[in-house]
Amino acid sequence: MLGTTDPTPATTQEHTMYKRILLAYDGSPSGQKALLDCRELAQWSQAELALVAVLPITIGLVSIEGGVYDSAMMEREKQGMQNVLEDGLQRLQASGYQAKGMLLTGDTVEEITGYAKKIDADLIVVGHKHLDSWAARWWKTSVSKSLIGLSHCSVLVAITA
Repeated sequence: MLGTTDPTPATTQEHTMYKRILLAYDGSPSGQKALLDCRELAQWSQAELALVAVLPITIGLVSIEGGVYDSAMMEREKQGMQNVLEDGLQRLQASGYQAKGMLLTGDTVEEITGYAKKIDADLIVVGHKHLDSWAARWWKTSVSKSLIGLSHCSVLVAITA
């Protein structure tokens, strides 16, 4: 009926814009900025946080195409990304936030968007650094640009200089 109000007060959780935030973290300066922005958003929205690091499958393909496949190199790369992920989780925990972490392997954009769908994320946060030269921008594919195009949810891009 027009003019009537529901006597039941709405809970904060029902009106929260973001309930689940996924942070794609690589440990870079732009990733650090994204982590800081994500913490602030999580505090504001009381959202659940998930942190992912992606080990690109291309690392193994490059070593195969080069004629030398080094399984120890792949393990070192995997351990390095695991360390990056744990560092991000520790930074969040030191700020009072609990987050789930996941190391993914494959195409960066596909893995991030797939995991975001799996956990029903409302927001993906990713860092981005502007490349200086036109040649670098032309040759390098932008993960953030691809995420915006393929994601089922909103994407926040934290830009560093």
